[in-house]
Amino acid sequence: MQRFFLATMMATLGAVAHGQEQAVPDDGSVLPFPSPPMAGTAAQRLQDSVMQWPDRPQRLPEDAPNILILLLDDVGFGVPSTFGGAVDTPTLDALAAEGVAFAQFHTTAICSPTRASLLTGRNHTRVGSGTIAERAVAFDGYTGVIPKEAATVAEVLKQYGYHTAAFGKWHNTPAVETTSVGPKDRWPTGYGFEYFYGFLGGETSQWEPRLTRNLDAVEPPVDDPAYHLTEDLVDDALRWLDDARAFDANQPFFMYWAPGAVHGPHHIFPAWADKYDGRFDDGWDIYREETFRRQLDIGVIPEGTLLTPRDETLQGWDAIPEEQRDFQTRGMELFAGFVEHTDTQVGRLIDGLQDRGLRENTLIFYIFGDNGSSAEGQRGSISELLAQNSIPNTIEQQLAALERIGGIEELGGPRTENMYHAGWAWAGSTPFKGTKLLGAYFGGTRNPMVVTWPDRIKHDGRMRTQFHHVVDIAPTIYELLEIPLPEVVNGYPQMQMDGVSLAYAFDDADAEPQKSEQFFDNNGSRGIYVDGWFAGTFGPFTPWDSAGSAGGIANWDSNDDVWELYNLTEDFSQANDLAAEMPAKLAELKARFLEVAEDNKVFPIGAGNWLRIHPADRISSAYDSWTFGPETKRMPEFAAPGVGRQSTRVTIDAEFGEASNGVLYALGGAGGGMTVYVEDGVLTYEYNLFIIENTKVQTAAIPAGRHEIVISTSIAAPAGAADVVITINGEQAAAVEVPRTAPAAFSATESFDVGRDLGSPVSLVYEEARPFEFDGTIHSVQVAQGAALDDL
Repeated sequence: MQRFFLATMMATLGAVAHGQEQAVPDDGSVLPFPSPPMAGTAAQRLQDSVMQWPDRPQRLPEDAPNILILLLDDVGFGVPSTFGGAVDTPTLDALAAEGVAFAQFHTTAICSPTRASLLTGRNHTRVGSGTIAERAVAFDGYTGVIPKEAATVAEVLKQYGYHTAAFGKWHNTPAVETTSVGPKDRWPTGYGFEYFYGFLGGETSQWEPRLTRNLDAVEPPVDDPAYHLTEDLVDDALRWLDDARAFDANQPFFMYWAPGAVHGPHHIFPAWADKYDGRFDDGWDIYREETFRRQLDIGVIPEGTLLTPRDETLQGWDAIPEEQRDFQTRGMELFAGFVEHTDTQVGRLIDGLQDRGLRENTLIFYIFGDNGSSAEGQRGSISELLAQNSIPNTIEQQLAALERIGGIEELGGPRTENMYHAGWAWAGSTPFKGTKLLGAYFGGTRNPMVVTWPDRIKHDGRMRTQFHHVVDIAPTIYELLEIPLPEVVNGYPQMQMDGVSLAYAFDDADAEPQKSEQFFDNNGSRGIYVDGWFAGTFGPFTPWDSAGSAGGIANWDSNDDVWELYNLTEDFSQANDLAAEMPAKLAELKARFLEVAEDNKVFPIGAGNWLRIHPADRISSAYDSWTFGPETKRMPEFAAPGVGRQSTRVTIDAEFGEASNGVLYALGGAGGGMTVYVEDGVLTYEYNLFIIENTKVQTAAIPAGRHEIVISTSIAAPAGAADVVITINGEQAAAVEVPRTAPAAFSATESFDVGRDLGSPVSLVYEEARPFEFDGTIHSVQVAQGAALDDL
């Protein structure tokens, strides 16, 4: 009781500090709630006073449920066995058999935007999340910042007494704000989560993840063959749950468990992939046909649905040379094993609820993907950031590089950051067109969802077909808990809610849909749903050909886009374009899209593509010079110097022993990066261009003593060649040309480190010795770029 009172009092004082000097209403319109008055009496004399804590206000319905939101990553409608796919998903199967499944549930077709909409109940561009955090640009709908005027469901539930925790992938903090010094008010704990364990960026290694617990960086175990991030996230979630039960057992919990699986890289133990050996040997075209038949047989899609054809720009299985097919099928086997492993871990988490007696009164939303399956592997990739950087390459280059690092058995392991061929992503979207990053087709936006709540929701064997979207989850929770939408939260007036509760469909599969409109926009691929009709246009960006899209984007005019029109009541898969037959209806929907887009801060249309044609405008540090000490570590790439990406001068003041060893500085990881290290006194500069190209140069052995080492890098244009010159004590010691460089980023979560290489190692040379700490003394590392470089 005392803990509750003190917490409430401090929250109220905080609200007053935001300008709420007048009395705070107690009806939920303003959060935090006001402190309850003391129940006792305070007389002048102590012996005449009565001390009594106030009763804890009951603001929730009796037996309010625990709430668990499960959100997987980059997995499409046609993947899980529950929805007719070829990948075994026993947990999703089991939950669908006890709860209700939704066959027309939608996402935004991309990571950060879906998460922002899910947590706030607002459309993604309205809350500044029109693109992923790493691609944020200076337009209101694309800043990568969720405004405090759009309080998350975690923040609201916390004010009502829920204990709140988030696990796994966050991806809603500006990339330059993820350093150890923040600011940290836009980290998960600044958005209502009392506890966070996971990673802040868009992706990370499953073997050597870049982890954060609350506000502090933590390191996973090194060289533990049994470690896998997804399993770690279950373990930590159950530990937190035990603490919550032990310390405050009467209060419900809200848990957001979003593991980042199965986003690339597709990292999984070989045994899980081996279960699928040979299952995909017929290729992705056959996969779609077989999945389509299963979907019809089990009633996931209605009779009369047509299987949409493969886009003419997407490679067919018949075009894959025989000598490349093992590579391509192994990519899908790894993905399938990763999916099943992830779903199994979800089962382990749910079993943990059962073991603790919490299962019956826990409301679970299991959203099987934050977008459709990802085509960012292009034609198959051993390092997925190749696509993000739009670097042209061939499968022959990929295979040659794979052999150099150990062969095909390295796929799925820590030496690669592999992604499957885009054809598998298209197959995973069956029966729809398109993939992740396309807002015009349901292959990018339609994801399976199952909702269970044993105490309240009864299974009836009927698929729910009402049209809904991730913005509808928060309003559903508020309705079930009888929570009014707050007008002010923590002093911030709240913007409108865009979602509509879907709770009405829990008890009635035939209930009339209560959502009449929803817009979609992703990289200029856009569309709008209105009362069973959908109009959309592909947009300028082709997800499975990112390198080839750049020129088209530069010359693109959104006014010239050709739109399509679909009657979804008769055409589940968007197979029959009615644009030519019904121009007036199409014009009506196009006009409505522009109205909704303007209201939701979508303009300029296609802003998510800005950095594809203006890479120099990427979000980056405001500084152009730095002085680092020997303990500088875990500096996120987007806040770090642009070593390896732009012209820089790095000056190292260090003392060497006899035959010193260790990393002087490094940026990135095994999937791509650059590193400067010494081995037995010999200094090596190594540039790892996403595994496919590796450039090295070495100096003579550096004698014991204090030395000044200068590494000057000249890069004339983004992605261009780099001229690297190394001097030691003013004398040139080595020089090399790096043929191509990374224009955008090596990684979403790997870091810049001084005196060590944390995370996955950039170089295989010191793989067994990582983090390969320097055994001498680094006095300073100074970096200059941009204007600071010009001043030298």
